Amino acid sequence: MPPHVVVLGAGVIGLSSALRIQAEGHAVTIVARDFPSGSETIDAQSQINYTSPWGGAHNRIVPPTNPAEEREHAMSLRTFDHMRAVQARYPEAGITFMKGIEYLEAPSEAYRALTEERARSRLGVKGFRLLKEGELPEGVKWGCEYDTWCVNPMVYCSFLLRRFAILGGKVLRREVRDPREVFSWNFEAGPVDVLINASGNGFGDENMFITRGQTCLVANPCPVTVTRQNADGSWTFCVPRNFDGGTIIGGTKEPNNWDPNPSLEVRETLLRKFAATYPQILGSESKFTVMKDIVGRRPTRKGGIRLEKEQVGNKQTIIHAYGLGGRGYELSWGGG
Repeated sequence: MPPHVVVLGAGVIGLSSALRIQAEGHAVTIVARDFPSGSETIDAQSQINYTSPWGGAHNRIVPPTNPAEEREHAMSLRTFDHMRAVQARYPEAGITFMKGIEYLEAPSEAYRALTEERARSRLGVKGFRLLKEGELPEGVKWGCEYDTWCVNPMVYCSFLLRRFAILGGKVLRREVRDPREVFSWNFEAGPVDVLINASGNGFGDENMFITRGQTCLVANPCPVTVTRQNADGSWTFCVPRNFDGGTIIGGTKEPNNWDPNPSLEVRETLLRKFAATYPQILGSESKFTVMKDIVGRRPTRKGGIRLEKEQVGNKQTIIHAYGLGGRGYELSWGGG
């Protein structure tokens, strides 16, 4: 029998890992409490810790300034190429390629040093162009555009799960308190050889914390992704979901804030700031059509990704793959 691998977690990292491992010829079972479902039925309160459905989600340019960021940048490039291939073969997968726009009010030296030649040739960023002063909104000091992709998370994650199942993968809905307990369970595919911990929560990892994010889903379409880094450290952005999924307007980043309730005041601030940055979003009626407020919890890790092997007993191996913060989609296919 082929080796049996259990993947713990059915977010974007768990689903991507399961498909990649399955392609290597292993028997794979996904164990998770939450699985992908439609945006119309998912419960924002009870499933707030199931992070992937609440993502934007898209690929952004982050100029690397240290080895950890270099590693993540390489992962994002591999993921870009994979997404391009999937979108070409499976147009129903929920992936859209479009232009991305970056606006910075107080650009760091890493951004100021980003020439078109360096971005395209050395960093491998396709379609990169520096914006001219007349193309920048008021208050913005630096801007660029580039080729990027975004996904409708509900469509994309459901697509990954369907692909996994039709290729023979098994799923088990169960809550896990400690990953080591999985080794004692009985599975149709036999004993567990390796466990992939893609649960996101770290199971006691002292470096883990949550980052609360509030966004607003609107029905207004948008032909580009837009991200504005404000001088005060806040963010203004939009990520089109497409596939009748509306557009995400955001957003906040609040470490260690466990409040599950969206703020109407925050919503108004998010919409007002984005309309000022990209007024085209308002359309002919000059207004937003709000669908829902979204609060999600991004599992974030001090020191970045934990991607390592751990031996926990006699022939019991756990491979940890979590702690990507808000970059799960961007890096999901970059591990190999």
